[in-house]
Amino acid sequence: MYSDQEKHLWWQQGVIYQIYPRSFQDSDADGVGDLKGIIRRIDYLEWLGVEAVWLSPIYPSPMADFGYDISDYTGIHPMFGSMADFDQLLNQLHSRNIKLLLDLVPNHTSDQHPWFVESRSSINNPKRDWYIWKNAREDGSPPNNWLSVFGGPAWEWDEQTKQYYYHAFLKEQPDLNWRNPEVQEAMLAVMRFWLDKGVDGFRVDVMWHMIKDEQLRDNPVNPNYQPHMATYEQLIPVYSTDQPEVHFIVQKMRKLLDEYEDRMMIGEIYLPIHKLVTYYGTTENKGAHLPFNFLLLSLPWDARQVAAVVDEYEGSLPSDGWPNWVLGNHDQPRLSSRVGLQQARVAAMLLLTLRGTPTIYYGEEIGMRDVPIPFNEVMDPQGLNMPDKNLSRDPARTPMQWDNSDNGGFSTVKPWLRLDKNYPRVNVQSEKSDPYSMLSFYKKLISLRHSEPSLSVGSYQPVGSDQQVMAYTRELEQYDRFLVVLNFSHRPAHFTPKQHFRGTIVVATHKELEGASIEPTIILSGDEAIIVRLE
Repeated sequence: MYSDQEKHLWWQQGVIYQIYPRSFQDSDADGVGDLKGIIRRIDYLEWLGVEAVWLSPIYPSPMADFGYDISDYTGIHPMFGSMADFDQLLNQLHSRNIKLLLDLVPNHTSDQHPWFVESRSSINNPKRDWYIWKNAREDGSPPNNWLSVFGGPAWEWDEQTKQYYYHAFLKEQPDLNWRNPEVQEAMLAVMRFWLDKGVDGFRVDVMWHMIKDEQLRDNPVNPNYQPHMATYEQLIPVYSTDQPEVHFIVQKMRKLLDEYEDRMMIGEIYLPIHKLVTYYGTTENKGAHLPFNFLLLSLPWDARQVAAVVDEYEGSLPSDGWPNWVLGNHDQPRLSSRVGLQQARVAAMLLLTLRGTPTIYYGEEIGMRDVPIPFNEVMDPQGLNMPDKNLSRDPARTPMQWDNSDNGGFSTVKPWLRLDKNYPRVNVQSEKSDPYSMLSFYKKLISLRHSEPSLSVGSYQPVGSDQQVMAYTRELEQYDRFLVVLNFSHRPAHFTPKQHFRGTIVVATHKELEGASIEPTIILSGDEAIIVRLE
């Protein structure tokens, strides 16, 4: 590992691995994954070589949105286990030098959280202003035109107190009023609780939603809306998200984190680059350590477009801002279903050789794909509320495929979501022993990244791109230089860099290329990508 620890921190050098706890490993035969299940699989995480694990929510919750509707921020849902199980998981991960990041959901609570129960009890309750309550318009309609991300209006009428409350997501997920200093202090206390336990940081859910326009002005109509899109996209959320004051909140969170050693914060932010980079902090990078960069999730899979976005992002980063890249998560279609199984290897090489911290979504490393879920088995509220738009997130949340036994080694009973029918072939056990498998490929990429400082913390220099190929170098002072060449197309490609490179292929999507020297014109098959150690 790169020895200059003071210059680069653990979260800059390593790989983050997202676990969706419901779907990773069931230990108590209820069909749902849990903390003891994750503990059982720590050997695998260590073998794979990940630096940190990010857990989707494990707190007490009515599960209207599978844990993103929290009723107690400092507890553990009995379905996932106990606080003792959590402590054991944290200790065992730390004993293997693996960090643990928790999902923090500060924008909204469950409607069953004691705070909201109090807030709802009367207009005069001291916690009334902890949430966003407003009178109806004169005609009885909601205070403005804002829409819920999960479909329908974002305002819910409360018959008892004769006011509307705002919910950016489900009506069971009322938004907190972050303009209230008491709310800020309460959530900072939640963070302190987990930091005192020893967690290494947080991924902050929908960070850009946390503050709303004080005047609650109507959002403008989106002129580019198409019928296939989610109903939320009928409006442009200029007043309901990304308000300037949010940066003061993020700064407060960062200040708390900085009181502890070696902790970090990731922000979930779906915004264009020029807005995204402001979340590093408006002064001295005292915002999120890593505002999540989701550009590769939405961009067409095209060499020129990806190369241009990488350059734009690199050029937009503040001077000490550290980049990061994501190819999948629990809210998006799986990588291999977006770009195809062959290009998924090219994408993996891109993710693990770009400058910045990569995040891998569980199962991507074995090539898991979206699983078709029959309508009568759909669980996700986004899918249930807009059934005609095929927007359910269930297909990307199916159980991890460990082996070819019943239920893929995930559980001894029927899982909460069905597995892919390919699990007898596509699973950790069979791929571990196959040098040509997706898992072996990921393992090799992560291992090379760990052992070569140029790939983990070196500079990024574009070499060129065309309609098929993207190429760049990674280098660091006295260490080896690397050239990465990626063919984004299914057809053979010929790429002649302006600069003449000489070197040996150390990792390739097609193992047969490894050990070969490169020619002045680099010839790649379709769906092929190479990492070259330069002379």
